[in-house]
Amino acid sequence: MYHIAIVEDEAAFSDQLKEYLKQYEQEHNVAFKLSVFDDGSKILASYEPVYDVILLDIEMPEVDGMTAAGRIREIDSDVVMMFITNIASYAIRGYEVGALDFVMKPITYYSFAMRLTRALKRVLQRERQQILLTLPDGVKKVEINQIYFIEVQNRILHYHTDEGEFTMRGTMQSVEEMFASHPFVKCNHWYMVNLSHVSEVRKNTVIVGGHELEISRRNRTPFLKALTEYVGGVR
Repeated sequence: MYHIAIVEDEAAFSDQLKEYLKQYEQEHNVAFKLSVFDDGSKILASYEPVYDVILLDIEMPEVDGMTAAGRIREIDSDVVMMFITNIASYAIRGYEVGALDFVMKPITYYSFAMRLTRALKRVLQRERQQILLTLPDGVKKVEINQIYFIEVQNRILHYHTDEGEFTMRGTMQSVEEMFASHPFVKCNHWYMVNLSHVSEVRKNTVIVGGHELEISRRNRTPFLKALTEYVGGVR
């Protein structure tokens, strides 16, 4: 299910978007959860990064769409934003806040559906690059490219990232399965390394994210082969 926010001060256009989303659900066999706001100030009042797509009208009485988008971007770098407008010149400003697309008023279903499909593809691409870590005190969303390496000790996984270290229960086997399609390779029994963060390989160690990790005799050949292929663009 995708969580979509509509931020539109004109009730007629807001209702039209809701009808279009309902039609899109039926045609594409997807499900939407909708949150509707009649001004940019309303979505900002208690904003949390829970939305997949935000449909933003630009001209609103209290807080306009451009201003709202700028503030949202300070909190949420992932959400996909589409602007609803009747003024094409806003497009350049929209790209400054990372808007994916523009829907011009009057809104036609064909144009809206085409742009929504593009937005949902962007959401899927983003989700493939993220994982959710179930930590003792909650859940943490982590970008895969932020992870330097994963360490396992006594069935406890330690995710070493550019935001710090996060710890959760798990096994190295579960990590290998999770990152099978990403450039992660074991350098020894206890460490799974993100090849994109490898800066140096010494005789029996690898430098990754500023950490020096041992390369075991058993893993040395497959590790170096994987690194060579990654650097050479094979993987």
